[in-house]
Amino acid sequence: MNNAAESRPPAPPFTLETAIIKVRKAEDAWNGRNPVAVSMAYTPDSRWRNRSEFLEGRPQIVDFLTRKWAKELEYRLIKEIWAFTENRIAVRFAYEWQDADGQWFRAYGNENWLFDDNGLMRERHASINDVAIRAEERKFHWDRSGPRPADHPGLSDLGL
Repeated sequence: MNNAAESRPPAPPFTLETAIIKVRKAEDAWNGRNPVAVSMAYTPDSRWRNRSEFLEGRPQIVDFLTRKWAKELEYRLIKEIWAFTENRIAVRFAYEWQDADGQWFRAYGNENWLFDDNGLMRERHASINDVAIRAEERKFHWDRSGPRPADHPGLSDLGL
């Protein structure tokens, strides 16, 4: 169960403003590529579906993200809010990555998120498709040692 002392603001009920903040905080955390830090935004018993994998709990989330970022090199992610309700947020996203052979990909996806009262994500359902791209087709060029700069275009601005 969730420890009431744990929280990850903003917490439900969401407004458009707080839902947008929540999405950007998630994007920034994932761009940091620290599996343990990212896992702390989820309830200890959080349930995930990521593509065809089903996970439960922070240890499985950490293992999954460790594998993911070992494979998906030069990872850069942009998320954009799609819809929200009181304790749910739907996002669309795209991320670019390179495999060990040097092939670039852009992944397109949608996520549905369910939050507890403290703002920790209890459920994450992700559907994702990868498309091979040429290096010159890349659109995400910021220094990946930090989050996407505030002046870098989002998905809609990039025509994605």
